[in-house]
Amino acid sequence: MSDTRAEVTGRTDVPDVPDVIVVGGGISGLTTALVLAERGHRVRVWSREPAAATTSAVAGALWWPYRIEPDELVGDWSLTSLRRYEELAGRPDETGVRLIPGLHGGERLAALGSWTGQLKDVTEVAEGLRVRLPLIDMPVHLRWLERQLAVVGGAVERRTVTSFDEAAAQAATVVNCTGLAARELVPDAGVRPVRGQLVLVENPGIEEWFTEADPVSDGTTYFFPQPGRLVLGGTAEVDNWSTVPDPRTAEEIVARCARIRPEIAGARVIGHRVGLRPARDAGVRIGVEPLPGGGRLVHNYGHGGAGVTVALGCARAAADLLS
Repeated sequence: MSDTRAEVTGRTDVPDVPDVIVVGGGISGLTTALVLAERGHRVRVWSREPAAATTSAVAGALWWPYRIEPDELVGDWSLTSLRRYEELAGRPDETGVRLIPGLHGGERLAALGSWTGQLKDVTEVAEGLRVRLPLIDMPVHLRWLERQLAVVGGAVERRTVTSFDEAAAQAATVVNCTGLAARELVPDAGVRPVRGQLVLVENPGIEEWFTEADPVSDGTTYFFPQPGRLVLGGTAEVDNWSTVPDPRTAEEIVARCARIRPEIAGARVIGHRVGLRPARDAGVRIGVEPLPGGGRLVHNYGHGGAGVTVALGCARAAADLLS
């Protein structure tokens, strides 16, 4: 059953009867809810956890189509989100979005999709690609999304959902943005975790981001300068459900990053984070199916490690299904 002690955040004049309930309060759920509310729907978000406790809040959050399919759709979804982030970067303290230069080590334009033709400030150099991209401070950005949702009449409730039927009993349309929980709720056995571990250190003065694929571990070595911290990563462990930081892995992450920027070796560690990326074997699922009683269930899940990158593009694609 749903938690009957649900906490509601947002405007107090929200109608008691929504026509859409979005299940899931991470980046995908909040962005989808905001798009729907801006289109005139009465929207509520049901989320088991506060936004700050979701996988989205842990993300290093550099815009880039990382480990996500289907290839033929990802480019458009990503570029839609990129344009919005470029606009939001004009108000970084409010939105959490900044445009920061950096290096994608080992990358070549010819090996990527046609979407790279829409990138600004990109240069191919011997080490890889130098490019200026959105880097998002996720706790700040998630709070901004919740405020924007409240402005247009939406609200967020803390609820643990065990079946989409619970939401369907209160709204004609239910939107599934449950991420990893879709494995049980849909159910969809193709949904699986890809564990990512991060280390947070005091920034020794690094102003640009860096990322490079690690062919040995199938992870990525990266560091992202976020306000008040430098985020070091990372790992990509498929089917690993552990959310407990591993000390040895943390040491390896710091050592890998220090090989790129030696000053990182002496940086004071201020925290550890683990997030389970909600990947799906068949790629992102955006579609609609009927629910008992005449309702409909719209799916928007399976974004893996690129949920931030495709958030707005996928939200609009899902919202279009309500038309």
